[in-house]
Amino acid sequence: MFVTKVRTVLNSFNHPLSMQLLIDRRIQSLFPIALYSILILGAARLVLDSLKINQSYVLRLYGMPQGGKTRLPVAVLPEDRIEDNCNVFEGTWVWDNVSYPHYEEESCPYLVKQTTCHKNGRPDSFYKNWRWQPNGCNLPRLDALKLLHILRDKRIMFIGDSLQRGQFESMICLVQSVIPEGKKSLQRIPPMKIFKIEEFNASIEYYWAPFIVESISDHATNHTVHKRMVRLDSINNHGKHWKGVDILVFESYVWWMHKPLINATYGSPHLVKEYEVTTAYKLALETWANWLESNIKPLTQKVFFMSMSPTHLWSWEWKPGSNENCFNESYPIQGPYWGTGSNLEIMKIIHDALKVLKIDVTLLNITQLSEYRKDAHTSVYGERKGKLLTKEQRANPKDFADCIHWCLPGVPDAWNEILYAYLLKGYQNFS
Repeated sequence: MFVTKVRTVLNSFNHPLSMQLLIDRRIQSLFPIALYSILILGAARLVLDSLKINQSYVLRLYGMPQGGKTRLPVAVLPEDRIEDNCNVFEGTWVWDNVSYPHYEEESCPYLVKQTTCHKNGRPDSFYKNWRWQPNGCNLPRLDALKLLHILRDKRIMFIGDSLQRGQFESMICLVQSVIPEGKKSLQRIPPMKIFKIEEFNASIEYYWAPFIVESISDHATNHTVHKRMVRLDSINNHGKHWKGVDILVFESYVWWMHKPLINATYGSPHLVKEYEVTTAYKLALETWANWLESNIKPLTQKVFFMSMSPTHLWSWEWKPGSNENCFNESYPIQGPYWGTGSNLEIMKIIHDALKVLKIDVTLLNITQLSEYRKDAHTSVYGERKGKLLTKEQRANPKDFADCIHWCLPGVPDAWNEILYAYLLKGYQNFS
């Protein structure tokens, strides 16, 4: 009986009409799946087209920017990262006129006249072609596009005096050539300058604060080092502009060192007293450290502190028996050298302040490597009080040479290469 039923079923499947009905049923069962797939693909295409038109965050992050070309996230490879035992601050300057400079004055319209030495009449350009080479390891070659990917959706702010402004301008010049015209802009909102990179939703910023804490010299243009009065326990007027910034790069030194004593208030805002500069500097850094501990979120923000930028005011320090300055110098100092313009007590104060901080602040100790570069200052090829030196002033370099500020391209580019190396080291690739 059972065998007969099985044979009957099998015979029914062998009948042509039965086979056709079975195929029709299978096709009907697959039709809804196919229809749903077409609808999903169509909806996805509409969403992607809408995102592309509106330049969404997702596409800005993962691809399909201008021109429809996919932009892949940049990967930081192991060889891009400096090793933990690599001391990038000890080394030598190596002549390299093949890969340096990274840019020329003419190619970067964001430089101020104070730094464009060659354009201002400096006859030699050797100062542009020196590369900083650490002992026993290498700095990664600065890749502008990779740096912009690291800065995507972030703000980096340089805080300090005009030397820090030079580093800010250097950073702009190092990246701006890979940004299309119309997708970059520089705004001046005193005491700030803001360079915006539209495609990366990023900004490179500068904030004028020569003492980091508040002072009567905080106006972006109306200030003089000859009249100094510092509020050693006041920082909030500055700090409100720093809150939430992803990468903060601080610097403060040369304005402190104009004279060994400085007028300042501490405690009472109305009681002005004379302080020794080292004492005042220590109190100012304590105020800054307290602000950092109260306002910085270590998981999302990075903080750097640049050590002092050296001066080369007295040639007898590197050339015994002479009585000049940095004017007409064309080559770096060879061998061990530390100028009297770099105060070791201030260096110790910085180290001690960072040691007791409850958050991580990375010290970029650029002092020694910059000490060798007596050749790279603006000398008589810069500005004084907003104007280029006259022919008569240039003929008197002993009185008018600027041996504090740096030409660009030049030494601040090396500072930013080191900063870039540390940003690479801390960058997490997308998995």
